[in-house]
Amino acid sequence: MRIYISSDIEGVAGVVHGEQGRPGNPEHERARRLMTAEVNAAIAGAVDAGATEILVNDSHGPMRNLLIEDLDSRARLISGKPKPVSMMEGLDAGFAGVFALGFHARAGSHGILAHTINGFAFARVTVNGRDFGESGLYGAYAGEVGVPVILFSGDDCLKAEVGPLFPGAEVVEVKRAIMNSCAESMTPKAAREAIRAAAGRAVGRVKEIKPLRVPPPIAVRVQLNSVALADLMSLLPGTERPVPEAVTFTAGSMRNVIRTLNCMSAMSFMLR
Repeated sequence: MRIYISSDIEGVAGVVHGEQGRPGNPEHERARRLMTAEVNAAIAGAVDAGATEILVNDSHGPMRNLLIEDLDSRARLISGKPKPVSMMEGLDAGFAGVFALGFHARAGSHGILAHTINGFAFARVTVNGRDFGESGLYGAYAGEVGVPVILFSGDDCLKAEVGPLFPGAEVVEVKRAIMNSCAESMTPKAAREAIRAAAGRAVGRVKEIKPLRVPPPIAVRVQLNSVALADLMSLLPGTERPVPEAVTFTAGSMRNVIRTLNCMSAMSFMLR
C-alpha cells in the first residue's frame, strides 16, 4: 500500500509565528525539526498499519524545510520548487491515501497563520462559489486523481474547515487558535504520539473514505488584497474582472486551477 504525505509547517505543534516558517533564522531551524518529527511519526504509524511505500512532499514556502538526513528511511522525499502541482507533486492514482500534515486554515479565517497559498496576495479563494483553502484546493486535486485525503493535522480551525469537505478523514488537532499568532498547543511529543496513532487508524480505514471531487467546469474567484494586485492578475489570459479587487477564471480541472493560482502567487512578488 502506497501512502502520500504533503507536509506544511503552520499547522505543526508549537508553531505560532510567521518567523518560524521563514528560512534564515533560529526559529525556522527549530520549527523544521518539529515538522520533520511529525512527518516521521506519521510514517511510523502508516507502516505500523501496513503501508509499504511512502512518498513525502515538502510543501511549505521554499519547499526545502524537511531535514532529509533525519527523515525516516522508509520514505522518499520531494523538495524544492517550482513544482507542477506544488503541494501534491508526485501524487498519482497508485496511492491509496493522502496525509495532509501541518496544514492550516484558509485565508480570512481565525486559524493560526491562516492564509491560502499566498497571504500577501490572496484574501479569499472560492471554487464554484464555495470558500476553499489549501486543504480544499489540494484535497480536490487528490480527488481528481482518485485518491482520498485520509488524515489531516493542524489547529482547531483547520479541523472545522475540513470536516464538511472530507467526511471520515482522521483529523489530529495539535493546537487551538487563540489569535492569528497565538495558540494553546500540545507538546511536540504528545502531538507525535497522536499523529502516529491517527495515521495507523487512517490507513486501516482507507477504503471507507471517499475522495473529494469537484466536477468541471470549475469557476474560481480570487479576491486580492489590493486593487494593484488585481491589476496584475487580470493580465493573465482567461481572467475576467468583476470588481476592482477580484479576478475570476474558469478551468477544466483542479490541476489547472492550482497551476493558475500558483502562477498568480509568483506574479505577486513583483509588487512586494
